[in-house]
Amino acid sequence: MKNYIQNLIEQGEHQQLDFKFEISDSRKIARSLVAFANTEGGKLLVGVKDNGNIAGVRSDEEKYMVETAARLYTSPPVKYSLKEWEINKKTVLEVDIPKSTLLPHSVLEEDDSSLVYIRVRDQNLLANSVLLKVWEAKKQDRGVILKYSAHERFLLKYLELAGTITLPAFCEMAKISQEHAESILVDFIILNIIEIIFTEKETFYRLKEGFNV
Repeated sequence: MKNYIQNLIEQGEHQQLDFKFEISDSRKIARSLVAFANTEGGKLLVGVKDNGNIAGVRSDEEKYMVETAARLYTSPPVKYSLKEWEINKKTVLEVDIPKSTLLPHSVLEEDDSSLVYIRVRDQNLLANSVLLKVWEAKKQDRGVILKYSAHERFLLKYLELAGTITLPAFCEMAKISQEHAESILVDFIILNIIEIIFTEKETFYRLKEGFNV
């Protein structure tokens, strides 16, 4: 009978599951912890290769590196729970990270910068300024007073016809500053009219499914 970990591995890496062959750098593991906490939560299986083969952790030091990552290299610190599983005499660490209410969590990088990551499918990607402003607005729990000007009408009509738009394209076509464009996008996102689509190469914005202009 397949055990719990083997069933997880068969799912492959996805939005809420990541495999790590080993932990050799606490800062790198902090990126995964932060990405899960900032998105929908998830599990990190340490001692499992990308192809799903179980290699096992090499020493107890890897447990302490997870703790170091969560306590010293994430801000605010990311909460997690850890379990050890023995499979064919090999140890797999299951690191469970719940979705956080303290958004955003950031990683303290070597150059003293703070970077915010999110989980998109099976990747950890950098959050952009629009998403950070959405989180900040939601944290303040402020109401949204939407000025339905020509710029707002242009954006909605364009998305209805073209499907997606990038921030630079919106700025150029609407002839407005990045700050103004971001403000419009943030308001529409908070109102559940527009959503952000993150990819490895670019970030797009589109109408929420079911919204009619």
